[in-house]
Amino acid sequence: MKSSTWFKTCLATASALALAFTLSAADSPAKDSKEKAAKAKPYPLKTCIVSDEKLDADPSMKSVAFNHEGQEIKLCCKSCMKDFKKDPAKYVKKLNAAANKDDKAKKKA
Repeated sequence: MKSSTWFKTCLATASALALAFTLSAADSPAKDSKEKAAKAKPYPLKTCIVSDEKLDADPSMKSVAFNHEGQEIKLCCKSCMKDFKKDPAKYVKKLNAAANKDDKAKKKA
């Protein structure tokens, strides 16, 4: 009787470990997404694209960085992420305009 209880305990433990390993492997990003993140164009501004606030100016607000269609995006806080997600095209257009303006200024200098 004791050996069947021990066997059931071992089987349950092994099953739990296998499940945990499988779930952790499923949560890790795929190799392709790592490559895409590495190839993202760097964020050219020092301000939040949504609020125009300087990034990391307020220590109480944690900035957010992510990849959007091959472009790194940096926002000053999670609240701006909500606004960005509502209309990403608007902010990408704003980013491109600001980056082009910055490039033109560098060429003149």
